[in-house]
Amino acid sequence: MDAAPVQLHSPNEIARQLAQHVRTERLRRQWKQETLARRSGVSVATIRRYERTGHTSLVNLLKLCHALGRLDEFAGLLQPPPATSLAQLESRATKVRGRKRGVR
Repeated sequence: MDAAPVQLHSPNEIARQLAQHVRTERLRRQWKQETLARRSGVSVATIRRYERTGHTSLVNLLKLCHALGRLDEFAGLLQPPPATSLAQLESRATKVRGRKRGVR
């Protein structure tokens, strides 16, 4: 069984940092919360709460990032690490075609 890697931040810390980044990007563009709401389809109240607390749904975060032109940055998240050998690449290809469920 693989040991979990040591992580330097908590989920709440990262959530607050992301909210701050969204707010900073909104202000850099000189947009009001209402402008971001109109462009993203996320309500002003939700944006206010998100910028204040860091809590929102993943879908809302993605909508906000899409409106800010930053959505593509999420595409690389949770990618497997680069293979270090041809055998590792072949193993990954076999696993994708094989079992579709995780192990208990």
